[in-house]
This record gives sequence, C-alpha cells and structure tokens, in this order.
Amino acid sequence: MRGNTFEQVAMLSTLTPDELVPVDHPIRRIKAIVETALAELSPQFDAMYSTIGRPSVAPERLLKSCVLIALYTVRSERLFCERLQYDLLFKWFLDMNADDPGFDPTTFSSVRVRSLATR
Repeated sequence: MRGNTFEQVAMLSTLTPDELVPVDHPIRRIKAIVETALAELSPQFDAMYSTIGRPSVAPERLLKSCVLIALYTVRSERLFCERLQYDLLFKWFLDMNADDPGFDPTTFSSVRVRSLATR
C-alpha cells in the first residue's frame, strides 16, 4: 500500500539545537576547544570594535564559522551562509537559536579588512 504524505505546518517546539546534537558527537569536544581559544582572544576583539554604533556579527562567531567550513569542507563562505539557514548543527556550534537568521557572506570579507587594518 502506498503511504500518504502530509503537508508540513508551522509548529511551536521546545527543542533547542543543543538537545538535537548527540552527547557523544565529536563536534562537542571541538566546540569546547574552540571556545577556550576564543576566550583568550576576547581582549583583542574588544580593542578592535567600538562600544557604540551598529552591532556587527561577533568575530568569535565568524571564526567558529571558519572552523565549520574547514571541518565540513564547505566550498565557499556563500554556501556556508546558505547552509546556515537550515543546518541545526551549524547553528548549535555558533550558539544561535534555531530560528535565528544566518548572516550575509560579505560579513567575512569586511571582518578580514578590519583585522588587517588593526595589525
């Protein structure tokens, strides 16, 4: 007998991305290492960014994105940003909520310019 398909409907869920990533997944250990390293860089990031003005994407989030790009061999930053719209593991690694929008791929290049200017 042929099964039926049902149209997906919007739903309210109490699940978080953290609950969806298996406890023994290797990415959990990688995330802990990355967050420790980024915590040490926090003073340098504070010096690079103003306390006033329009908020930007956190440099920690962009560096963690680069880790994901390397680990999952995503071909480009543009494809990464597209995948970020629907990949809950990526959102979990970047400390984003499931319904948070991704960021624009040009954000990567503007941060590169900023980091080169502060050297």
